[in-house]
Parts: sequence; C-alpha cells; structure tokens
Amino acid sequence: MPSQILACGGDSLGSRFDDLVLELGGPRVSFVPTASSSPETRLVSFYESFAHRAEASHVVFNPWPRKDLREHILAQDAIYVAGGNTANMLAIWRVHGFDTLLREAWERGVLLCGWSAGMICWFEAGVTDSFGPELAGMRDLLGFLPGSACPHYDGEERRRVVYRQLVADGFPAGYATDDGAALHFVGTELREVVAVHEGARAYRVEHEVEIPLDPGPVG
Repeated sequence: MPSQILACGGDSLGSRFDDLVLELGGPRVSFVPTASSSPETRLVSFYESFAHRAEASHVVFNPWPRKDLREHILAQDAIYVAGGNTANMLAIWRVHGFDTLLREAWERGVLLCGWSAGMICWFEAGVTDSFGPELAGMRDLLGFLPGSACPHYDGEERRRVVYRQLVADGFPAGYATDDGAALHFVGTELREVVAVHEGARAYRVEHEVEIPLDPGPVG
C-alpha cells in the first residue's frame, strides 16, 4: 500500500471529507482528538459520522495511552487527527513516542488524515495560533511532507497575510487550503486537490507568489 496523507483546511467531521477517508483508507478508522480543547464533543461528532459505516475507534492519552497502542494503530486503515492546539498535541505525542508510531503506520500504508492541526502536523512547518491569538510560524512539525502548510485560508482574515509574509521572509514554501479544501498526497507528492465544500480552493505559496490550485488531479 502506498503512503498517503489527506489534509483538510477546516473542520471536516460530517462532510464529504469523511467519505474520502473511507474511500482512500478503508473501514477501520481511529480518531485522535489530542489537539482539541473539547475532545469529548469531537468524539461524539466522529462517532456520529462513522459508527454506522466503519469500524470506528479512538485514541486518547489521558489518563494514559492504551497498552496495545502500536498494535491498534498498525491495524487501522486510517488515522484521523482533529484540529486544535498543534504545539500541545505534538508535545504529548512525542512524550509517548506516538510521532514515531505514526511514521511507521504511514510507511506501512495507513492513511493519515485530519483538519487544521491535523492538516499542518504532517509537514515540516506550519502557521499556527498554538501560542496565543497572534498567528506564528512553527517549524518543528512531524516532517513527513516537505515544506509548510496553512489551514483556514479563507476562514480567518489574517491567515493569508501572515503566511505570505512568513514565506517571503524565508519560511519554507508550501500549501494553503480554504476551510473546505483538502490535499491528497501519495508519498510526498501532491496528487489531487479536493473541494470538500463547493468553491473551496488550495494554493501553492512560494516567495512572493501565490498559485491557485483548482480541484482535481495535480500534474
């Protein structure tokens, strides 16, 4: 199975994105709400979308991770990561070695997917509000995909301005997505832009250049 990542700019639970997770991955889907400030609410939404049509499960780290975590993750078809605080999420994952486990799963063909924090975490760098209300560039992400990413491109007023300025100042070039757009990577190559919501787009952002990417296959 090829390594795949499906990354959405905005909250994707209950949308066409969920259908894509099942199409590209398979019926065994495990949800990881580590980043969320209200994980219980996210879990309810996840099970409402998946319980009737998938082998749905979830992974939490409070009060501690499950003993069979590695076996559980490697048995999944897809790992679905919620949005929220990216920095906090990565800190928890790294303490428990979950970052290494996710790479192993990805290399074995488990689909990695998610929105917002669950979009940018797969890249080397991203735009985040993890440290306060002001947006900032964060470089120490998982690095499965090269370059950077910015979600909520049409949903939050400052995203476009901040991301373009960061890249102009030397931040890694990368991809931005509207709230309703998703990026499908096979290996580390972008294969398709998906409009989860009608009219949503993605963009390639390089030094002083923003290139619109219409929905459909890339290349």
